[in-house]
Amino acid sequence: MATASEIAAVGVIGAGQMGSGIAQLAAAAGCAVLLLDADPTALSRAVASISASLLRLAAKGQLSQAAYEDSIKRIRCVSTVQDLRDADLVIEAIVENEDVKKKLFVELDKITKSSAILASNTSSISITRLASSTKRPSQVIGMHFFNPPPIMKLIEIIRGADTTDEVFAAVKSFSERLGKSVICSQDYPGFIVNRILMPMINEAFWALYTGVATKEHIDTGMKLGTNHPMGPLQLADFIGLDVCLSVLRVLHSGLGDNKYSPCPLLVQYVDAGRLGKKRGLGVYSYGQKSSSVKPKSSL
Repeated sequence: MATASEIAAVGVIGAGQMGSGIAQLAAAAGCAVLLLDADPTALSRAVASISASLLRLAAKGQLSQAAYEDSIKRIRCVSTVQDLRDADLVIEAIVENEDVKKKLFVELDKITKSSAILASNTSSISITRLASSTKRPSQVIGMHFFNPPPIMKLIEIIRGADTTDEVFAAVKSFSERLGKSVICSQDYPGFIVNRILMPMINEAFWALYTGVATKEHIDTGMKLGTNHPMGPLQLADFIGLDVCLSVLRVLHSGLGDNKYSPCPLLVQYVDAGRLGKKRGLGVYSYGQKSSSVKPKSSL
């Protein structure tokens, strides 16, 4: 099993905003990066996004031109899981769905070398259950990055029931090598951050749904009244309303408390395809024509 210093090749699965950000971090830290996505368009967008992000850092003097060029050269786009066979660490950043993730871990377990560490960027799903789909549960761990990964300073590490001390130590050191602060959670639904954050977001939706205030006043109240940099409804849009709903359902199912039951307005928005900033429309509009879905109250 590779130690942090021996993690030289990193596979990242999923070329969305999270996956591309994780790939950028690993490349900037000197790793060879294999960025996997079945969609060639997604890979092209990811490379363009990474290049633009690194250029911004170079423009600010936070990265030399040589470091920018070296980082870009370290990223190779691939389209099949077989291409990850030599990776020391694989981080999946795909859809937040337990069955889909388990299916992927079964494939990774067959293809990657026996020493490879398999990590999930899940924001709520049990690492123990994901690990159970493999023959190496001791080498499966959660690495929860925050959006956008190059900017957010935190990685939340989650140990499954069988994750070894050696794997935890290697992933913690690797996370610090990426320039991140690390917190460690036990394998409970929602872990630390989302266990606390999602009920707040859900309550903000209830306040909107029942007409307590407008979305602008709810967000302004939390920004100026509690010194949050972003209001909970706007934050939900940036996270993705579908992701918020998925995490709440994991919390509700896993903890059995109705306080985690998703607000009907959140469910309605997701059903209507109002998923937040990534779709151009969520609680707020980001340039897309308004949907026919309206909250219960008149805003």
